[in-house]
Amino acid sequence: MNRFAGLFTALSILLGSTFTPAQAQDKALTVFAAASMKNALDEVNAAYTAKTGVKVTSSYAASSVLAKQIEQGAPADIFISADMEWMDYSVGKKNINESTRTSLLGNSIVLIAAKDSKLSDVKIGQGFDLAKLAGDGKVATGDVKSVPVGKYAKAALEKLGSWSAAESKFAMAESVRAALTLVSRGEAPLGIVYATDAKVDPGVKIIGTFPADSHPAIIYPVAATTTAKSEAADYLTFLKGSASKAIMEKYGFTFLVKPTS
Repeated sequence: MNRFAGLFTALSILLGSTFTPAQAQDKALTVFAAASMKNALDEVNAAYTAKTGVKVTSSYAASSVLAKQIEQGAPADIFISADMEWMDYSVGKKNINESTRTSLLGNSIVLIAAKDSKLSDVKIGQGFDLAKLAGDGKVATGDVKSVPVGKYAKAALEKLGSWSAAESKFAMAESVRAALTLVSRGEAPLGIVYATDAKVDPGVKIIGTFPADSHPAIIYPVAATTTAKSEAADYLTFLKGSASKAIMEKYGFTFLVKPTS
């Protein structure tokens, strides 16, 4: 019996102390992130996993959808919103550890057309006639009532005096990436998306940029949820570090924090 006990102890030292199912489960994180972050964040996550061995699974959708899913109990460790309002909403629902919240990234909104479109160099300013530019076609963007890019787009067009004439032209999509796809496939001649989205889709081109002062500042806040695993703190530190900054800036985001490492 002692021999078997000794053998068990030796195996426990060899195997159990270095690997258990519980430990394996702990070394994984789930990130809920705005759809516009997919390409950049996938690369950041791969770098984080290579460095730490912690697997990161990301779920991408409109910030409004993600905030509602977290509210309904979806198992997220980290939430990255494309606007302040949906992060505020999650804080209000007590789903976010507010002490971990950081305004991480900035972006801009642009007018896009299909790569082969004859449109180019559109000046976007006061009195900008988007309705005339769209003609018989539609303008794709996120739902202006809930999806951040749509909310930014509506705010800009209202400020420029263009919304009332253009409102009927809009094709509301469930996320910025869905709007991007409509233009890339030629299903809508125009779209309003983030500059970072236009950069990653070879099927579209930027034909105009909305003035920064025509809409609220585009800020991506990040925070851990109230149910986050302990590894979330280290992940947030990595997100704010120089390796993450290099990747995010490569994709066109503005890094709003001083790198922590």
